[in-house]
Amino acid sequence: MSATGRGIALMCITMFVLAVQDGFSRHLAGRYDVTMVVMLRYWFFAALAVTIAWRRGVLRRAWATPRPGLQFARAAILAFEIVVLVWAFVALGLTESHAIFALGPLLVAALSVPLLGERVGPARWGAIGVGFAGVLVILMPDGGVFSPLALVPLGAAFMFALYVVLTRLASRTDSALTSFVWTGVVGAVLLAPFGLWAWEPMTPADWGWMAGLCVIAAGAQWLFILTYEAAEASAVQPFAYLQLVFASAIGVMIFDEVLRPNVAVGAVIVIGAGLFTLWRARRATSAR
Repeated sequence: MSATGRGIALMCITMFVLAVQDGFSRHLAGRYDVTMVVMLRYWFFAALAVTIAWRRGVLRRAWATPRPGLQFARAAILAFEIVVLVWAFVALGLTESHAIFALGPLLVAALSVPLLGERVGPARWGAIGVGFAGVLVILMPDGGVFSPLALVPLGAAFMFALYVVLTRLASRTDSALTSFVWTGVVGAVLLAPFGLWAWEPMTPADWGWMAGLCVIAAGAQWLFILTYEAAEASAVQPFAYLQLVFASAIGVMIFDEVLRPNVAVGAVIVIGAGLFTLWRARRATSAR
């Protein structure tokens, strides 16, 4: 298998693992407070990040950054974005939440203009507009009045896009390990007061689910690293939309969710617009 083929295969596996992770999160957040569930996940994440840096003998160097404010901001945004998205899984279900969250790559393109100084041409702005139109189709209610809860995953998509753009900005001065350590530690510290305030005893079975969630989340991060080591981002990024497919399948088959026609049509519009922006970006890069 070529390097690109291996990267695509790894991306497909990663998207499946992430969908399973979301299924675990939906199950636990349906039984316990969302902040408590995400806090426990972050505690494991922080311990893993610190352990990796310590085993490599670079813990102090990994923590050092010339832009601590930027690192703190991006880590805080991601932590609370996960809380918002997991809450959306419970309120709306995996299918509808992921259909709206798929707008994320388009929002990254839009935010890259003011925050990174990147240029976005008329075609990509048009694709962003089409993507928002797809979200409006998803929000289109069967009875004429949409639920305000449908805006929750849209807010999560905006937060995630902001996190991605700030991570790109941080990568100009900091290593990936530095961002990894800051992400885990800051998230664990910020979520601790909220999660401990909402603490409630978990059953032994649910502790097993929680352990599984932590391991799966760590495995997904490891698979991401392998994916982008194997192939260029432009080659594998389109396959990231498979997470929507896998998550929808889990939602329908395990949580008895219903895939409404407007959600399916809107998701196709959003994904099509996202793939177009990826194609334009790849074409612009190859033309240089």
